[in-house]
Amino acid sequence: MHDHHHHDHPHDHHHETWTHPGLFRQRAPRKARSFAERAFTVGIGGPVGSGKTALVLSLCRKLKGGMRLGVVTNDIFTREDAEFLQRNDALPSAQIRAVETGGCPHAAIREDITPNLDALDQLMREVSPELLVVESGGDNLAAQYSRELVDFTIYVVDVAGGDKVPRKGGPGVTQSDLLVINKIDLAPFVGASLDVMQKDAERMRDGGPLVFARCNTGQGVDEIIEHVLRARAEALAVTGEAAETAG
Repeated sequence: MHDHHHHDHPHDHHHETWTHPGLFRQRAPRKARSFAERAFTVGIGGPVGSGKTALVLSLCRKLKGGMRLGVVTNDIFTREDAEFLQRNDALPSAQIRAVETGGCPHAAIREDITPNLDALDQLMREVSPELLVVESGGDNLAAQYSRELVDFTIYVVDVAGGDKVPRKGGPGVTQSDLLVINKIDLAPFVGASLDVMQKDAERMRDGGPLVFARCNTGQGVDEIIEHVLRARAEALAVTGEAAETAG
């Protein structure tokens, strides 16, 4: 499916070269593990400006009344996304951690996930969350989470990028557990067709789930939550652990 490629200049990690955009039915399976040690973990990825942080904020606002959450944000050299969540009262500050990746955002969610695992473990020790969220730094369509880090992946693209984005493919689009097409209100202003985006996404994902949303207003977020909680309940059922439903 993919090969490693190399550069003449030194690297401290490897990039992957994909020979095709990836297949939804061939995505990496969820790892069998104990969720008592680390709660069910959701990874949210997508390009810069697609609305990942807006989605995290909306998820927190809708879920925090019914279950205990923990969030880890990734930025290259800042704590900006974590600070945004704190300013907007997404969660108490003790439930939010920031990771500064210092390099390619995809490395921290796929090749060298240790900083994120450390932040998640810290949240488990100090907060005991029932659901964890990791927000990637803004990345390209080839970015995808390691299953060692997350149990459920959401990939966010936005309409402002044009209706060609879903058919561009890449494992973010094709192999995420859930694809979110955000900022649907912008379609008439950028000449994008939501019908084209839906047809292309369904074709590229071979029937994998898709949600249209306006994350900054909460539109579509309830449907996203349904996907997350269903996947969490299924995962906990496999281990015999009880799932709680947020009210």
